[in-house]
Order: sequence, then C-alpha cells, then structure tokens
Amino acid sequence: MKEFDENQAVKAMRKAIPSENSSLYDDDELLNIIDIIWDWYEDQGLLDIDAEADDEDVNTDALVKHVGKMLSKDSMSPVKREDIEPLVMAELRYEQSLDE
Repeated sequence: MKEFDENQAVKAMRKAIPSENSSLYDDDELLNIIDIIWDWYEDQGLLDIDAEADDEDVNTDALVKHVGKMLSKDSMSPVKREDIEPLVMAELRYEQSLDE
C-alpha cells in the first residue's frame, strides 16, 4: 500500500472540477476538505487500527453532506456547493488508488 500524499490528493481533486472553479481555490482550501474528510472518518470509527474498514463502510452521501455542512459554517470558504461532491469523490478515489 502506498503512502498518502496530500499534494497528490490535491492534484486529483483539482482534476475533478472545471479548471475555472479549480483556480478559485488555493491548496489550503482543498487541504481543509481533506481534513474534514479525515475528521469524519475518525468520528465514524473508521481510523481505528483494528477496524477492517473498506470502501463499502464509507457512507459517501453522509460524508458529502458532512463536508458541505462544515464548509457552510465557514463563511470565508470560497468552495462552491456544486464542487463539494466531485472534490470529495476525487479524494476518495485517490485513497482507493493507494491500495492498488
């Protein structure tokens, strides 16, 4: 299994949305989304060492909703609502690619 690389995750996320939208977000905004995803994993118990979590354990709808909710609480976040799901799904695909 490969090591998680934030820079590669950010690149994958940028490819998932139109370039005009991607240019609106700096890397810190996308890293914030990654942090929100990993905090959600922790809250769901998916980071426990003994948890045999696989892709089926991740409720993507709930995760996308959670990321949207957290971003909506941040009045400074420039992330557009329509970009949230593609960004989250791109991050998840990047994680899955580490297992291949």
